[in-house]
Amino acid sequence: MTTHSGGCHCGRIRFEIDAPADIDATECNCSICSMSGFLHLFVSKSQFRLLSGEGDLSTYTFGSGIAQHNFCRRCGVKSFYVPRSHPDGYSVNVRCLDPSTISSLSTSSFDGRNWEQNVSKLSPLND
Repeated sequence: MTTHSGGCHCGRIRFEIDAPADIDATECNCSICSMSGFLHLFVSKSQFRLLSGEGDLSTYTFGSGIAQHNFCRRCGVKSFYVPRSHPDGYSVNVRCLDPSTISSLSTSSFDGRNWEQNVSKLSPLND
């Protein structure tokens, strides 16, 4: 496992995660992921540490209200959120990670437009 650092565009939100250096991210085609360009890396709560900016986070919910989409109030970037598929963890936007600790990046497609039929295909959280 590698400690990766990341954050939002303006730098107010900073976090660390423990994840492999070789990242296999999930690219979802649902409406919000497509519009925001989010590239998912699912981590457990024990693998995620918010370092700064808690007071600068705002939360957006829609649909079922289970997913907690966190974004920076200042720059608007969503660098991580609590996903509906993994409510006991986080989905981190790989595009918001500092690239220096990423050895390789591959992506897998996920049909989020048909979420209910495909959610079981997402990888489980690892502790």
